[in-house]
Amino acid sequence: MSNTKWALDPAHSDVQFKIRHLMVTNVTGQFKSFTASIETEGTDIGTAKVHFTADVNSISTNNEHRDAHLKNADFFHVEEHPQIIFDSTSVDKVDEENYKVHGTLTMRGVAKPVTLDAVLGGIVQDPWGKTRAGFSVTGKVSRKEHGVVMPTEAGGAMLGDVVSLMAEVQFVKEEAAVPAV
Repeated sequence: MSNTKWALDPAHSDVQFKIRHLMVTNVTGQFKSFTASIETEGTDIGTAKVHFTADVNSISTNNEHRDAHLKNADFFHVEEHPQIIFDSTSVDKVDEENYKVHGTLTMRGVAKPVTLDAVLGGIVQDPWGKTRAGFSVTGKVSRKEHGVVMPTEAGGAMLGDVVSLMAEVQFVKEEAAVPAV
């Protein structure tokens, strides 16, 4: 069976996160610039190899001052760690729609294993003849385990440790190259 490559459709995809602030509300944000690709055996999602990269400099929480703070050395330290990267190691099919995607998340230079939940919204042919696949992806990570800890936090509860991740992503099946005649 041949491998199928799927390219991200950024116009129909978004990546968001939320975290507790002062332990009373959630602050949400997103990454405006990111890439992702999937490679499968045929169209079997259970064989997927996923690669995702977010440009940390594109972080947006709808507050320029907070965004600038998140980019500096107190948090993500964008100058030294400009990307967040996820590479899958395996995918477990739970049922026809649900998958567990296991992999390594690298944030602020610290790589840790993580499992994400992915729900296949479907695989369809669009009106222009392209095959598309859509997924809702969720997961939780510890920011402290990845070294995203503000030096002044010393025991305080300004921010929660658990970051909830949410993504709606759509991929387009790449056309196979046609051999020259």
